[in-house]
Amino acid sequence: MYNIRGVNEFMKKLVLFLLMVSLFGALGSTASSYSASKIPEATETVCNETVYNESACNETVCSENACNEIVCSENDCSESACSETACSETEIQCSASSQDTALTTTNYSAQMQAKMVNIKSDSKVYSAYTAAPAEEGNYPAIVLIHSFKGFEPGYQTMINRIAEDGFVVFAPFWQTYSDSPSDAEVEALIRNSIAYLETREDVDSERLGLTGFCAGGRYAMLFLPQIKEFKSGVAWYGFPYTGGSELQPARPASLIDKLDAPMLMIHGTRDQYSNITDIYKYAGKLDSADKYFELKVYQGERHGFMITENGGLSESFVAQDAYEEMITFFDRTLVTFCDRTLGNLTL
Repeated sequence: MYNIRGVNEFMKKLVLFLLMVSLFGALGSTASSYSASKIPEATETVCNETVYNESACNETVCSENACNEIVCSENDCSESACSETACSETEIQCSASSQDTALTTTNYSAQMQAKMVNIKSDSKVYSAYTAAPAEEGNYPAIVLIHSFKGFEPGYQTMINRIAEDGFVVFAPFWQTYSDSPSDAEVEALIRNSIAYLETREDVDSERLGLTGFCAGGRYAMLFLPQIKEFKSGVAWYGFPYTGGSELQPARPASLIDKLDAPMLMIHGTRDQYSNITDIYKYAGKLDSADKYFELKVYQGERHGFMITENGGLSESFVAQDAYEEMITFFDRTLVTFCDRTLGNLTL
């Protein structure tokens, strides 16, 4: 009996001991759980991750800053403050549609000065690039009509050189409102270009010339017989037989009888758009009508050879030679200009 009682006492103590061990173990686990749940540093880590996400937002802000750069680009390409500022400084209108191009809008050198101006024609405003000799004087003037591809930088370079060679040059952006305006619209613009030149003190309005390239070459062929203010003209790779449509009713070749001013035609034998055979045919009709013309043909040259593929002025031997042909012709017909009544050149 004594032994059983001792065993019972031992078992009670053992159970109590085990209960206490279990209790302390539970308390330790709770404390550990509490410590693990609190984890202020871990929470800060989570917060730091949140901060990192905010940093990602800051990266978004950086992206937005990049967007601001894009906005700036958009400003450069639209009628925005940047463009308006450029316009206000250069007097160039912002809505130039297909005529948009990178221009040095004000040019000054020891030999010439250039700027952008606006003129009105048929209730519309057109921008134009104009250059003149820097020295005061009374100079012959040339209206220059650019090609169907627009006023490329090469034309600006060419105009500046023509001004350095002693001419006032005026180049209206004839495609401002349409890539293919009517002949009537272009004629009105050219006549208003003449009206503008007649207001300038540095222009001798009795010595005006017309030149054009590609579609502008056709306009030179078309309007030289019709606009008598022009004393001579140079047609670069023109289209004497293009016409007969609603927008272009007349063909230059149909106006030969009205041509009084001397004309120089410059062309390439491998012009892929205006075949050289048409130029020879047109030249033959001019000769039959006893109209003074000169023809300069460059073997192997294609359409638009004065302007390079990237829009610059070609510096090839042919391009330089053709440029000199034009300047020499205008020197002979405008500086020492022709007697329009007799139709003969005073050389």
